[in-house]
Amino acid sequence: MSRLLQTGLNAGKEPPIKVVDGEGVYFILSDGRRVIDGSNTGGPLGHKHPVMVEAMKKAASNPVINEGWFWAEREAAAEDLINIAFGEEKSWVGAVRFFLSGSEANDLALTFSQALTGRRELATRERAFHGMAGLAREMTVQPHWHGGLAIQDGGSKPVPAQVPVQIIPAPSHAEYGGSFDNRPLADRMQGTQEKLSSVAATIIDYTQGGIYYDPEYQDYVANAARAAGSLWIADEVVTGLGRSGRWFAFQGAESRPDIVTLGKSLAGGSAPAGAVVMSKAIIDEMKDKSWQTYSTFRAHPSAVAAIRAYLSVMADGELIRRVGVLEGRIRAGLMEIARKHPSVARVDGFGLHWTVELHGPDWRNWYADTAEPPIASRVAARAIEAGAIIGTSGEQTSLFLAPSYIISDVELDALLAALDHGLELADAEYERDRA
Repeated sequence: MSRLLQTGLNAGKEPPIKVVDGEGVYFILSDGRRVIDGSNTGGPLGHKHPVMVEAMKKAASNPVINEGWFWAEREAAAEDLINIAFGEEKSWVGAVRFFLSGSEANDLALTFSQALTGRRELATRERAFHGMAGLAREMTVQPHWHGGLAIQDGGSKPVPAQVPVQIIPAPSHAEYGGSFDNRPLADRMQGTQEKLSSVAATIIDYTQGGIYYDPEYQDYVANAARAAGSLWIADEVVTGLGRSGRWFAFQGAESRPDIVTLGKSLAGGSAPAGAVVMSKAIIDEMKDKSWQTYSTFRAHPSAVAAIRAYLSVMADGELIRRVGVLEGRIRAGLMEIARKHPSVARVDGFGLHWTVELHGPDWRNWYADTAEPPIASRVAARAIEAGAIIGTSGEQTSLFLAPSYIISDVELDALLAALDHGLELADAEYERDRA
């Protein structure tokens, strides 16, 4: 029996695999199989990328220096992030602070917003996930990620709420299937500005719950937040630094955020890292203030080395352009799969992050309070037979594909073939339930 208190990306009591190593886009399992790592938002360059490996070796000789002391490499990493990632539009960017993870970055961006505005309430969109630390967990409104205890024979003990959270409508879009609200955006979002009138920050992500980027929606929410006196935070923990097919998902619309939060890809998967990037307007308000938050291991030398190495790999934009090319291939493949499998209810995504949602119970009623793996986890387990690991984010009926940016056409096709194989199980159950 394992002495490790497990966290499962796929719901169910037992882990479906045991990973012992990784190379390129592959995991190596304890039984010797090499399987495609198909859902790793934290591994944009795959496993053992030579630039990242060399950077981490060198980082071992750096001083052990905490966040409270000036360190030139940390300053250089901040400059790299602004100059490389924000590039031609860096003129509106004010400053960066690094954190231990995307969850911590979201949590402290939210507490900062409360302090700056003097307001307590916060807002996010329906079906959001922003992390599991502090206020980031408060803004995670998917019911199974409540941060408490799920009882495996039914029931749950969620963590008590800390702050009032306003939930606004999500974008209404899908590449395939789904239920659409065809009303004009202003009608669907009616009352949003009023909801945000007492809100410190409105935080919006671009992928969670399988609900994806919509430029018109972003601009509407950004304008409503500003009119209501709420800060707008773009949660780019998943999408930032390449996964959306551009440096940031928000760049597809006109509006620009007050705060951007980053994680996952920031250190290329070689170290845990997050960041809060603030606009110049926010920094101007900070001229006579200091942000009183501190942690020993934020921007640790290993994280700083990984951040700088990852940005150096991404600097020429070639991999981001490659993501844009692969977007077309994965979209076409998923549309073909969706039309083939009656169990598929909805498909949406962009860049190298896509969600396949199956017919089944409403996500609002899923609390992961069973030892039995739900349909999405069973489909993922069957996909392993065909050579790929696909995640579900613990959801009951959704699977997500998020391979590394270095995946080849052949490997991407193999990932889609594994999904196709897995969905045969969902089709059989769907047809049986309809009979």
